[in-house]
This record gives sequence, structure tokens and C-alpha cells, in this order.
Amino acid sequence: MSPVPDETMVESDPVRKRLAAAIDSTLLRPEARPEDVAALCREAIALGVAAVCVNPEYVDLSARMLQGSGVKVATVVGFPLGATTTAVKVYEARQVVEAGADEVDMVLALGRFKAGEDARVEDEIRAVVEGAGGRTVKVILETGLLAPDEIRRACLLVKSAGAHFVKTSTGFGPGGARVEDVSLMRETVGPEMGVKASGGIRDRAAALRMLEAGASRLGTSSARAILEG
Repeated sequence: MSPVPDETMVESDPVRKRLAAAIDSTLLRPEARPEDVAALCREAIALGVAAVCVNPEYVDLSARMLQGSGVKVATVVGFPLGATTTAVKVYEARQVVEAGADEVDMVLALGRFKAGEDARVEDEIRAVVEGAGGRTVKVILETGLLAPDEIRRACLLVKSAGAHFVKTSTGFGPGGARVEDVSLMRETVGPEMGVKASGGIRDRAAALRMLEAGASRLGTSSARAILEG
């Protein structure tokens, strides 16, 4: 595997280039080993994707391997349930930033949100944004558990709290990214925020449908399959 992207191939295929610039190549399986993460990072450099997304345990390893490559390190906070306390989520955010994370994907406090505690949920997101110290924060809504009006309400909370992206799914909940949910999220947050579609995106056709629906980033464990078509 080449350690750098094949620039000729990338430049000659504008669709591939567009997809690569949107992909967070993801490895969040609990049984992932250091050597699996290292392989992910080498592949991410070769493919020229936007970022890798790994568990907090592997942020420092990923940051070392990706230094100078242009590929960012994303990680997760309050993952996968969103049910830890605000203080723990903020601490996690600070820890992963210190370890080298460029982006933080936090899980919405779903139980509190479902209970209508919108102010509390918004305050938590804002606290994590502050704890991340200027790094990009994406908020995972777990859309498979939400009705359309709840997705819209959650997007508005995330936007008001100052986060940078709304994201569909953890990959561990029911369902994954759906075109109609991504479209609703984009419609709600407008053009200035990011929308990350994640969960079940395994081929180029599915990835392109998400981009056309309004996604600006794609979380996937199938980066090579998508980019090589």
C-alpha cells in the first residue's frame, strides 16, 4: 500500500476526490487492536480521506501516525449511549484534545432530550464545545430513535449551543443514516453548519446519495470500497 495518495488518480476522478474529502474513515469496534488502528491510519493516508474516527484509547497513536499527512483525527465522547454525566463528557473532550484529537463527536443526552429537558441538553453541548477548546464538535443525534420533529428540535439545540456539526448515528443504535433524515437535518441547520451522515454507508452509490441530500461528511468503515467504486 502506498503511504501517500495517488494524486493522478484523485485529480482525474472528481467524484472520488469529492468523496475522499468528505470521508471520516471509522473504526470504533470495541475489539479493535492497536495494529488495526495503525492499518486504518495507513489506509487513510493512502486514500486521502478527511479524517479517521477512533475510540479515545487510540487518539494518541492516530495523531502520531497521521502527523503531517493532512488527515485529521476524530474521536468520540459519551459514546455510544450519551448517558454519562456532563462533567465526564467535558473531561473526555479535554483529554482527547490533549492527546491530539482535531474533532470530537459527542453523543446527545438522549434520555434528557426525550424528557423535554432542552435547556439542560443545550448547556451540556455548550460545555463540551468549550471543553474542546476550539476543535470541531459534532453532536450525534441517534436519528433512529427520533421522530422527524425531534430531529428538527435536536438540530436547533445543537446549533444554538455552538457545535459545528449534527451527525446521524453512532452505528450502535437502531438503523443508520437515512437520506430523508440527512435532508431534514440540512434543511434545519442551514448551509453554515456541517451535517455528518454515519451508519450503514458501505458503497459509492449510498455515499453519493448522502452528499446529495446535504451531508458534508460521511462516517464509514468502508472507505476503500466507496473510493474504489
